[in-house]
Amino acid sequence: MDLNLTGRHALVRGASQGIGLATARALATLGADVTMVARRGQLLLELSAELPRPQTTQSHGWLAADSEDIDALQAQVQALVAGKPVHILVNNSGGPPPGSVHGTDVVAFEVALRQHLLANHVVTEAVIPGMESDSYGRIVNVISTSVKEPIQGLGVSNTTRWAVASWAKTLATELAPRGITVNNVLPGSTQTPRIDQIIETTMQRSGRSRADVYSDMVEEIPMGRFARPEETAAAIAFLCSPAAAYITGVNLPVDGGRTRSL
Repeated sequence: MDLNLTGRHALVRGASQGIGLATARALATLGADVTMVARRGQLLLELSAELPRPQTTQSHGWLAADSEDIDALQAQVQALVAGKPVHILVNNSGGPPPGSVHGTDVVAFEVALRQHLLANHVVTEAVIPGMESDSYGRIVNVISTSVKEPIQGLGVSNTTRWAVASWAKTLATELAPRGITVNNVLPGSTQTPRIDQIIETTMQRSGRSRADVYSDMVEEIPMGRFARPEETAAAIAFLCSPAAAYITGVNLPVDGGRTRSL
């Protein structure tokens, strides 16, 4: 199985923690040059210096960028690809705050769509020409199992994730003749700061203890535990590899079997 990414350049968004950081490490381990994107420049400087370098020719870097400022983000990525084309793009960003759809101000939807759908779009548009010229393109969007089954208490997130999934499916069809794949990975409950936020919100809303909330969430998962970020990153890395060249337009749950739909 060909998983070798030597000579490929990967751009990983949301790479300072959780699934994004684990993905940056996985792609670097497979030989890719990795550019990490997140808001905290000093932290990215430190993390990029620690990425694996199994090939002596590997070179890792970082961009400090805010996904809510899509104009600045677009300009930064365009400047990056002008000097070094991106062959692998992992669109990953923290989810919107928990809450119901009913009673939510329209501004919350606008912010979420800008941070996820629109930011994904401008970055993807910037990297596609380089993928075409170098005849290698992999785009993976880290979304949520909510595109299969909406998750209670995540109204804005459910809405936004579905929009991203539909955008990605359309893009996959358009780019398939060019040999560029577009896929979505759908994490379930994963040991990241995001899951801590969801647990805290549930505790405040229900008045229940952390242990009780955690226990109920785990009971929904057939494997009986939360995922580790590295497990989700492994699925992403596979979809970015040469071995996955004929896989495009899929929504891949990585959730321990929690999603009941096919």
